[in-house]
Amino acid sequence: MAWNWQVFCQETTTNEHVPGCLAGFAKGGDQTYLNWIITAWGWTLSVALSALVVALVAGLVVGTARTLTNNPVISRLATAWVELFRNIPLLVQIFLWYFVLPGIFLPLREIPSVVLVVLALGLFTSARIAEQVRAGIQSLPRGQRYAGLAMGFSTAQTYRYVLLPMALRIIIPPLTSESMNIIKNSSVAFAVSIAELTFFSRQSGEETGAPIEMYLAATVLYAISAFVINRIMTFIERRTRVPGFVASAGGGGH
Repeated sequence: MAWNWQVFCQETTTNEHVPGCLAGFAKGGDQTYLNWIITAWGWTLSVALSALVVALVAGLVVGTARTLTNNPVISRLATAWVELFRNIPLLVQIFLWYFVLPGIFLPLREIPSVVLVVLALGLFTSARIAEQVRAGIQSLPRGQRYAGLAMGFSTAQTYRYVLLPMALRIIIPPLTSESMNIIKNSSVAFAVSIAELTFFSRQSGEETGAPIEMYLAATVLYAISAFVINRIMTFIERRTRVPGFVASAGGGGH
């Protein structure tokens, strides 16, 4: 099979070969398919990283709320949040945010579609991160909570200064997986015409008759993105590791 990698140096409207290939960026447009795939990669990273910020913030709050056994109302609301967002397929949630909610809440029609996709992907992932935060807190020895309260800390201060710093260190490995997953899950944004890598691959493959080259290039960029996320999280894990700390099995129960 002969692959035609020169297809990336073709102009996107005329399919003529563009000398220099990257020269199109200097003119401020997506003149070549190489320009286009780089722009699409930028959209993928923008959607994924923005959604990751939403997921981390919401997941931290909801996961912590799930362990507030002295406040059953908040704990049950947090449980309902997790069950709602993790039991509905991601693609369905994106369609709900894109088609249904703007029909019910009219101000949402003014929000760019990429923001709605970021919210859908971020809230979907927040349910998974919330469970990891909950598990991290509950894996800590019960005595740590009592020690914080015995020192005169309020419940909020006990979480802020005692429980969360240790729990967040414990859950870094699963957070690494979620961070890599959100890169891959961002591909569903193509369903609402966000011009990310999967959208590019399908569109450019149809235009050029070279879908293999386009999908292979997108695959490489997805793999590079996930690998970089993995290395960053591994670095953070090494820098924040508590030497000698091992959560005692069966000692939880917060």
